[in-house]
Parts: sequence; structure tokens; C-alpha cells
Amino acid sequence: MRLTKFTDLALRAVMRLAVSERDEPLTTREVAQDMGVPAAHMAKAISRLQHLGVLETRRGRGGGLGLTEPGRHASVGWLVRELEGAEEVVACEGDSPCPLRAACLLRRALRDAQEAFYATLDPLTVTDLVRSPTGPVLVGLSGRRPE
Repeated sequence: MRLTKFTDLALRAVMRLAVSERDEPLTTREVAQDMGVPAAHMAKAISRLQHLGVLETRRGRGGGLGLTEPGRHASVGWLVRELEGAEEVVACEGDSPCPLRAACLLRRALRDAQEAFYATLDPLTVTDLVRSPTGPVLVGLSGRRPE
């Protein structure tokens, strides 16, 4: 199973925000810089995460991004499912549908494998992802920001 770049980016943003100080919210630009990605790409991921209720944004002085409490305790499996969508591993439809579709054992096996992949992620929470040694590395990323 391969995640989309969008999902990877969103997960990295969530992990970075999980270790940020609650009294010093980060901006989208800061998270993007810390993760080494364009701010425009990060903004799209931030928007989706906000829509999912994983993070909140505040405008104005003292504003920024922060994880919600449900976001901190969200299942990584749930989050990946939401970010990836309901697409199957193989596309059996399209311009020329596969003639094996009605009797295909491969499609079922790949769907089961996809669900097993998500099920492996289900017990993990966002907080679990930032335990040591990952958390300290994420905190250290903020030192790259220019003054």
C-alpha cells in the first residue's frame, strides 16, 4: 500500500503540531518550512485536517494552528482512511472496464490487504506517533526558522 503525497504531508503536519507548545501556535508557513515543503501544499493539507476536526486555526495576533484534543487522540488508521478516501488499490472501472471484474479474486485479496493495512494503524494515535525518538526530532526542527 502506498500513501498519496497529500496524506504523507498531512500526517507530517499533524505530527509537527502534536509537539508544538500550546501557548505558541505555529503558522501554516512555519509548519511547511519545518517539513521542507511548499506553503501552498501545506495549506491544502491544513484545510483538510481542519475540516476533519483534527486541528483548529485562529486568525490574528496570537493566532495559528493547533491540534484539537480529539486530534491528539485520533486513530492514525481513521485519519489515513479519511485522507486517502474510499479508493480501492486497483481500478477495475474506467474507460475500458476489466473483463474479470465480476469474478476477480485479486480485487478481493487486495481490498482485504488494504483493510489489514489500515487495521494495523488503527490502534496508533497521533500522540503515539510523536513519542521518543520522533518527538524530540520534531521539536528540533523549529530551530531552522530564521529570526
